[in-house]
Amino acid sequence: MVVIISNHLFNILIMERKSIITWIILLILTIVSGIISIQSYTFIPIIILLFASFKFLGVAFDFMELKKANTFWKVILISFLVLFNSVIMILLIN
Repeated sequence: MVVIISNHLFNILIMERKSIITWIILLILTIVSGIISIQSYTFIPIIILLFASFKFLGVAFDFMELKKANTFWKVILISFLVLFNSVIMILLIN
C-alpha cells in the first residue's frame, strides 16, 4: 500500500514533457476562467464554455489517450462536444 500511495504522489515527476505542458495549459485555462467569471459582460459565458471545451479535449486526448483510440471514438467525442456546446449556446442566446 505504501508503494501505491507513494507512486501516485509522485506521478507528476514521471510525466512526459507533453503531458506536463498540457497540464500547465489546463491550469492556466482554469485560472483565467475563474478570473474572467467575475466580469459581467454578455459574452463571458461563451468564453468560459470555449475554455471548458479546450480543457475537455486536452484531458480526453492527452490524459485519457484518446489520440491512440479508434477513429470512431474520436468522432463520437467531438460530436458530443459540438452537440453539447450547441445546446448551451442556444440556451444562452434565448
